[in-house]
Amino acid sequence: MQIMLSTRLLSHRIMGIHRTTRGICNRDKIGNRDVVGYGLNGTYMYMDLEMCPFPAIRFRENTPKLMALREKERGDWRRLCLDEKKTLYRASFCQTFAEMDEPSSEWKSILGLTLLGVSGGLWLWIYSHIFVYKNAPISFSEERRAALYWRLKAIMHQPITGLKKPPYVDKYKPETMKED
Repeated sequence: MQIMLSTRLLSHRIMGIHRTTRGICNRDKIGNRDVVGYGLNGTYMYMDLEMCPFPAIRFRENTPKLMALREKERGDWRRLCLDEKKTLYRASFCQTFAEMDEPSSEWKSILGLTLLGVSGGLWLWIYSHIFVYKNAPISFSEERRAALYWRLKAIMHQPITGLKKPPYVDKYKPETMKED
C-alpha cells in the first residue's frame, strides 16, 4: 500500500500534476456563498455546464431573506409558494437547462463582422482598380506580344524546346514571314 502511494506521488511530481487546494485561502474569493459540492475540478467556482450540473458553490451570496427561505425549505415543500421555489432555485443556479440550451445570438455578430470584412475588401479592390492600377503598359497588347514572339522565333530563341505559340499570333504575322 505504501509503495503504491509513493509511486503515485512520484508520478504526479514527475508529470507536474498538482492537486487544487480547497483550503481556507480560497474561501475569501467566494464571499458569503455556501460550498455545496465538488464542482467541475474541485475548485471553488461557479459555472453553468450541462456536463457538470452541480457547481461547487451557490450562485448568489447568502442574505438574511435567503437564509429565512432556506430554513423554510428544510420543512414541508408544499408550504412554499412557486415564487419562493423560484427564488431558491435562482439563488443556487444562474440558468435553467432550457436557458443553457437556448441558442445564443452570437452568430449575428459573427455574420455582421464577416460581411463588414468582405465589403471592406471589395471597396479596397474597387479603389485599387480605379486609382492604383492604371492602363497596362503598351508591351502587354496582343500586337506587341505577337511581335515579341516572332522576333524570338527569328533569332531562334530556345531551339531545342521551342516556343509556345499564343493563339492570336497568326493574325499579327510579319510580312516577311507570310510565305512560311
